[in-house]
Amino acid sequence: MQTGQRERNKEEARTRILDAVIELLADGTTEVSHDAVADRTGISRRTVYRYFDDRQKLLAAASTRVRELAGSRVVFPKQENDLLDTHSIYEGFDRIAPIATLVRSTPEGRAMRLSQKEERQASYTSATADAVKDLPASDRVLATAMLQVLHTTPWLEMRDHWDLTGQQIGRVTAWAIRTLLADLRARGGRPLDQ
Repeated sequence: MQTGQRERNKEEARTRILDAVIELLADGTTEVSHDAVADRTGISRRTVYRYFDDRQKLLAAASTRVRELAGSRVVFPKQENDLLDTHSIYEGFDRIAPIATLVRSTPEGRAMRLSQKEERQASYTSATADAVKDLPASDRVLATAMLQVLHTTPWLEMRDHWDLTGQQIGRVTAWAIRTLLADLRARGGRPLDQ
């Protein structure tokens, strides 16, 4: 078999595994496991482990796959300007609304999100570093956390409770992020509660 075909087969198997995790989540599986994925895909348990040698890596890769399905712009921010591209994120969530809802509202969806906690924190810490640099150290974390929440989290609440679209949610969260960034620059080193 040619190398190119072998690589395509590997990528196809990897995608089938990750899509199976999402399907299991949709089916209400209470604990996604390598065995459940093997049963769902017909791929051997050993092969599933070869791609993802522990549950944490399996869930992290599935979380990345969900973002890929939402769109190429649905990524962790690399710089401050990326925080303002909320339209892409929320419109992407609208495109995969059933999956995005499961990821935001089920225990296994929470486990998927938490599997990338360190990567997420590092990304947002880096993207907001300049904006929060003058704050007291404890407030830097608080401001960064709030910017991260606005960047990705309000979708389900605003969709469910206000019947807003991803476009509308993107618009209002971009406004809120711009407002907070302007405040952070204007406040200098004053603590957040002043």
